[in-house]
Amino acid sequence: MLEDPASTTSHPARGPRRRRLRWVVGPGLAVALAGGGARAAEGLWLPEQLPQFAAELKRLGAELDPRSLARLTEHPLHAVIDLQGCSASFVSPRGLVITNYHCAQSALQYNSTAERNLLDRGFLAGDLQQELGATPGSRVKVTVEVRDVTTKVTHGLEATASGTERHERIEAREKELIAECEQAPGYRCAVRSFHGGLQFRLYKQIEIRDVRLVYAPAAGIGAFGGEVDNWMWPRHTGDFAFLRAYVGPDGRPADPSAANVPYRPKHWLRPARQGIRETDLVLVAGYPGRTNRYRLAEEARNAFEWSYPATKKLTDEALRIIEAEAARRPEVEIVYAATIAGLNNATKNYQGMLDGYARSDMVRRKRALESRLQQWIAASDAHGGRHGSTLARLESLVARDQATQERDLVLEMLGRSSMLSTARQLYRLSREREKPDAEREPGYQERDATPFRERLERLERRYDAVVDQALWRARLATYLELPPEQRVAELDRFLGLDAPAGLDDRLSEMYRQTRLDETEIRLALMRADRAALEASSDPFVALAVALYDGDRAREREAEALAGEFQLERSRHMETLIAFLGSEGRRVYPDANGTLRVTYGQVAGYEPRDGVRYLPFTRLEGIAAKQTGTQPFAAPAILLQRIEARDHGPYRLDSLDSVPVDFLSTVDTTGGNSGSPTLNGRGELVGLLFDGTYDGINADWDFEERTTRAIHVDIRYVLWVMDKVDNARRVLEELGF
Repeated sequence: MLEDPASTTSHPARGPRRRRLRWVVGPGLAVALAGGGARAAEGLWLPEQLPQFAAELKRLGAELDPRSLARLTEHPLHAVIDLQGCSASFVSPRGLVITNYHCAQSALQYNSTAERNLLDRGFLAGDLQQELGATPGSRVKVTVEVRDVTTKVTHGLEATASGTERHERIEAREKELIAECEQAPGYRCAVRSFHGGLQFRLYKQIEIRDVRLVYAPAAGIGAFGGEVDNWMWPRHTGDFAFLRAYVGPDGRPADPSAANVPYRPKHWLRPARQGIRETDLVLVAGYPGRTNRYRLAEEARNAFEWSYPATKKLTDEALRIIEAEAARRPEVEIVYAATIAGLNNATKNYQGMLDGYARSDMVRRKRALESRLQQWIAASDAHGGRHGSTLARLESLVARDQATQERDLVLEMLGRSSMLSTARQLYRLSREREKPDAEREPGYQERDATPFRERLERLERRYDAVVDQALWRARLATYLELPPEQRVAELDRFLGLDAPAGLDDRLSEMYRQTRLDETEIRLALMRADRAALEASSDPFVALAVALYDGDRAREREAEALAGEFQLERSRHMETLIAFLGSEGRRVYPDANGTLRVTYGQVAGYEPRDGVRYLPFTRLEGIAAKQTGTQPFAAPAILLQRIEARDHGPYRLDSLDSVPVDFLSTVDTTGGNSGSPTLNGRGELVGLLFDGTYDGINADWDFEERTTRAIHVDIRYVLWVMDKVDNARRVLEELGF
């Protein structure tokens, strides 16, 4: 599954720690796809870049005007929405949203109990009144405007400014732009960095705060194959679900309320009446999270040889702890369902990355690119160019960053204790509220009060004291292995880590004494001032107070380094873009959570000698995989419909069945889960939900021959709704 990993687990190799502006750009080459032997089409294109591919898109079968793909407030892009870690789209004039099952899993989990496990049996609302509120803090965001604000962010930033000064100035200017943008109620704005801080854009989005669960199939459909099939092909997963966006009676975004009404989008997607076939053009629009296509060779080497193995080890350990407790207590399985799915996805992703790296010569090719770049710089500067050498300065910053990476990873993981994390946030809030709002740290301004409160509210449904303590104990064991100079003196003193033999008793006492596991207490402390928190007898609050000064010192070090990176990375990227342009390459920015469009064809591939993957799977593959136990436990009625060959109007003649999932050559990454897959007319033909194990390294090293995306076919979605779940009301709303 391809939800943004940042929303589920640590990913130190994907990007910098806290707000470092270090994203880079890769070469985007428009790849000819016609004829046999289709290759993946590299390019996470900004919408305004699509018109340059008009001729190619038309040749591949596009009937819509490519210029419409550059217009955010027109069809089809205005129907594509940001779902916080996933993507989605409107599919009716009444705010109906389609996304992946695994993107709606947290809403199913939040509304589940041991007696009413919606994760297992699914959910279908009979009418609007039966639709269930999603997890507190759920958001639907509709992008309505994008402006280049590079000059406003970077003007007057002298190269001689210290890293701290650069970081502070950039942050202050971003906050000014955001405050101005959000003067109109109902909008959420953000400034995004491109090309390592070479360019900045302001994104304005309608933020809808009342999101409700409408329909999700049973786990035996929506998660069929589970982690066994994750990243694998052939696939038979019905990874789809429906939500609805609600607004106040005046049509403006509002907090969840019974008085709210369905949102009326200006544009929505329509499912295609005619499905797609092999070699057909498909386009995917969504909000991909992060790619690292042109990080330095040393960054790639370190990611695969240190960061991924180290993080995978900690992730595997956390997964074992949670699953062991879930096996003993069913309520834990429900509480941590989304966490378990995210950790499983992450650990398989890490292993796939490592396996792909072992087969590749990625670092060698990156070093060769850097050598060619240096030669080009030398030749260019000899003829009056102004590029200079940036690689040496960047490599020096990378080395400084890596010097504390072991400590930083362990402290990050240690800080994920639900109780310690909550206490730290509450105490930081009390300190930040002593400042004028404009001077507060992002995340602690008045604009952040509602999402802050919602995080506190939803904690209770995602927390178990026994599990949290076990996780923290395991992370402390890793922390104790750090060299003495990398330890945190305040933490050692508070927990008495000089005598770790009694640590288990001390931790048990802390978890017995804390009241941060009570929602009312957390919300009350959100209103408390600094003095009240410093006087608190809660052990986790006391620990947060003790750690505060050291936390801020490490944060200031990270901010100073971020400012230096912004200068050197942007210089390097300016040079790299010029170099790639000299070779005739079309350049796109690395993914950074902003709206992108990618295109390709429906196509299988040959992962290795003698093996060929066909582009479609069909209903009969579900029955062949069925075992009756999870993750291969499809509902009985679905198996009956398959046996009866009750295909209805959803059959694909060339398959002699209903297609379930299909492969395409589009370029995607984490965050693209739930992205609508469109045909050449802009109609909905599927939902992207995963990639293949053979292409799992594409975030770093795009391999045209084997990189493939996996989509659930809209014909299977409609077939399940019609023949299995009798979701007539939703079908009618879709126009069927």
